[in-house]
Parts: sequence; structure tokens; C-alpha cells
Amino acid sequence: MSQALHDLWFGFGIAFQGTNLMWSFFGVLVGNLIGVLPGMGALSAISILLPLTYAMHPVPAILMLAGIFYGSQYGGAIGAILLNLPSHPPHAVTCLDGYPMTKAGKGGTALGITMISSFFAASVGILVMIFASPLLVSIAFKFGPAEIFSIMLLGLLAGSTMSRGSPLKGVAMTLFGLLCGAVGTDVNSGSFRFSFGIPELSDGLELVAIAMGLFGIADFLLNVNRMAVVTTNTTLRIRDMRPSAQELKEAFWPMVRGTMVGTIFGAMPGTGPTITTFIAYALERKISKTPEKFGTGMIAGVASPEASSHSKTQVDFVPTMSLGIPGDAVMALILGALMIQGITPGPQLITEHPDIFWGLIASFWIGNALLIILNVPMIGVWVKMLQVPYRYLYPSALFFIAVGVFSTQNSLFQIWEVLAFGIIGSLLIWLRFPVAPILLGYVLGPMVEENFRRALLLSRGDFAIFVERPISCAFIVLSALLLIGVTWSHMRGRALKRVERQTDRLGAEAVSEA
Repeated sequence: MSQALHDLWFGFGIAFQGTNLMWSFFGVLVGNLIGVLPGMGALSAISILLPLTYAMHPVPAILMLAGIFYGSQYGGAIGAILLNLPSHPPHAVTCLDGYPMTKAGKGGTALGITMISSFFAASVGILVMIFASPLLVSIAFKFGPAEIFSIMLLGLLAGSTMSRGSPLKGVAMTLFGLLCGAVGTDVNSGSFRFSFGIPELSDGLELVAIAMGLFGIADFLLNVNRMAVVTTNTTLRIRDMRPSAQELKEAFWPMVRGTMVGTIFGAMPGTGPTITTFIAYALERKISKTPEKFGTGMIAGVASPEASSHSKTQVDFVPTMSLGIPGDAVMALILGALMIQGITPGPQLITEHPDIFWGLIASFWIGNALLIILNVPMIGVWVKMLQVPYRYLYPSALFFIAVGVFSTQNSLFQIWEVLAFGIIGSLLIWLRFPVAPILLGYVLGPMVEENFRRALLLSRGDFAIFVERPISCAFIVLSALLLIGVTWSHMRGRALKRVERQTDRLGAEAVSEA
């Protein structure tokens, strides 16, 4: 521990150097602003600024890109809570309860809970990076194709039943998401699947297009005739984002559980923050005494996924830098930036480039503190956006959505994808189908399929590989227990409703006879 503290002190010395501090501040500022803009995310910002790193020293280059990454996490939550527009896919879950809180006049409280959860989770993630990196690396090596398939299967099953209403509708939307994830080129055979002869679909559907369509465009289409402001009872005082003692009490344990989920998933290479937020939200809904209230403005529905996203974001750097395995597309870009600088990520990076590793860790704390300093005085600006009429607000949002989606692949076809999923999402919401499981199925589907086929190739077609390995078997058992629990809960709920209807009918008959 003494060596870790000594190395951390060395890292703060690197991070507080004038040039490094300036680029770290620039990164978190750009990331925060990009995150607030609907349709823009860390992927777009890093893609645009990546050529800038060619002429930079490795340390400030990586600090800047990392600042954009976790800065966009803060900004993305603002758009999700205030406008129901997740500029970053992980914040799609935050929309489910964050936006209802805004409509109830508690947008400032939701943002306050988000900032507290984010800073707490990021701090825990940083501590994990400092003291548990060797352990996390050893755990990550134990996850083969069978283990990754099993845990992804559990995530799919949990996500299918996390939405309000009928579990069958949730399963149906998850299956639709799985089909969306199957569009494109088969990684094994190289053949096109579900592309319908359209060349642009050979690379599959775009994640940003699906997220923006299902949540941003769909909400616009459902409220297109609305001429009033979004809400009228939201004040602009900074103290409104200060949660009460009761609200902090409600958020504390969800925040802790979300941080644990993000930390665990951060140790697993190949899993992005989107998966983490869905599973954290599903966990909170499953253990809640009032699961039916989720989606109506529950504080736990904001605190847990935001905490999981930020802890995952920090711990994600462990497999990326120590194993060279990125957790998502943004991590892949940061990995590419390291290689541009002639640095090969791997177990030797900590010893060969201590200035990069420990300077990066120290910059996380500095950057998260800078984000709080930036966002607290600007809370009035974000909340004031709520008073902009729909006829001004949503056309502007549509413009930024179009720019953000176009910038991902410089293709107008992606904009048509956004429109198509916006129409589909509005119809599904109108028919009271949950749309969040679609995104989950899309994200997890390709990973489930790839690892399932890879595990069978390694076992030469023997399905016993999924139960012979202890970790995989444990997740398979949890999946079975989840199915049994959901089925029993659904049948019990139907039975109770049937009893209530019979009781009401008997009571009405008794009154009529009297």
C-alpha cells in the first residue's frame, strides 16, 4: 500500500504540471459541453480531436482524451434528465426515471443526485485502479467465452423484465433488439444477414442512431403539437439541486450497489458502460419494495445507473491499459491514441510508462473535481433550457442529433436510420411497449452470439462447457432462478388481480341486494 501511495503522489506531480493540467481541463470542458448537446457524445468528440494527439506529448494527449470521456458522462446525464435526450447510450436508462423527475419539478434534485453519485462512484473506481489493479487483471483472465456468454445471458434476461408492464412485452422488445443486433456481416462466415440488399447495412445498424431515434425523435414525435414549455414549476436556484436528507438516504444504497456493479463489469474486458447501466437499473428494480414505481421518477433509478456508469468508466482503463482489451468504441479510440504515440498497452505499461499510468489516475480525481466546479454554477443554465418552448427547443435538438449521428460515419444513411427508429419508437410507446430493452438486446446480442459460438468451437460442440466451468455455471443458475422468479411473480400478480376483481364484484352484488 505504501508503494501505491508513493506512486499516486508521483502521479499528482505529473498531473499538476502546467501543460498536463491545461489539457486535462480542456478535455473535461469539451467533454461536458459535448455531452450536453443531444446527438453528440464522447465518440464523436474523440474522433474529431484524435488527429490533434499526433503532435502532442503522450501524457497530455491521454489526459485530454480521458477527460473528454468521463466529462461527457456528466454532460450526457444532463440531457437525459432535462430533455429525455441521451447523447450517450448509457444514459438511455437515466431517461426512464430522470425525465419523469424533471416533469414533476425535481430536475435540479435529479442533477444533484447524479453529481453526488458520479463523484462517489468515480472515486471508488479510482481507488480500485490504485489498489486492486493486479487482482482485477487476474480476474479478467478467468473470463473465457463461456463465462462472458453466461453473464451476458443473465443481463439479457434481467433487462427483459426490468420495464414496467407485462414481462412478455419486455421479452418481445429484447428479441427485437437481438434482431437489430444481427443485422450486418456475420463475423464467422462473412455473409450478409438481414441487410435486404442495402450496402449501408453491411456494417450493421448504428448504436447512436438507435438510441437517438428511440428516445429523442420518438419523444419529439409524441409531443410535436405541444406549444407550451416543458415544465413551469422548475426554479432556477442553485440550492434546488441540493437533495434533502431523505432523498440522500433513498439514493445511498442504490449508489453503493451501482458502484459495485460498475466496478465488477469494469474488470471484464469487452463490456461497455451501456450494459452496466441496464444491469444496475434492473438490479434496483428487482430488489425494490415498489418496483411498479420505477419509470415514474424514482431516485434509485437515477442514482444506481449513473454510479455504475462512472465507476465502470474509471475501472474500464484497467483492462484497456493493462491488457490492451478495450471495453467499448471510446476505449478503442484511446487505445489507438496510445499506439499512435508508440506505446503498447499491456502488463508492462505500469512499469515502462509510470508517468502515463499514474498521471492518468491522478488526473481522474482532478478532472472530476473540475467537473463539479463547472457544473454547480451552471445548473441554472441547464434548468433554464426547460423554459424554452418546444417549437424552438426540439428543432434545435433535431439539428444536433443529425450532426452527431452524421459525424459517426459521415453518412446520410445514418440520419435515415434515426428517423426510422424514431417512428418505430413512437409507435411502440403509443402502444405501451417498453423501448429500453431494444437497446439492451442490440448491445448484448452480438456479444452473446459471438461468445456462444466461440465457446462451442472450443468445446467442439459440447454444450456441457457452460455448466462445467464454475463461473459460467453460477451465472446459468442465476439466469434460471431469475426466470423462475419472474414467472412466479407474474402469475402471483395476475392471481391477486383476479381475486381483487372477484371481491369487487361480490361487494357490488351485496350492495345491490341491500
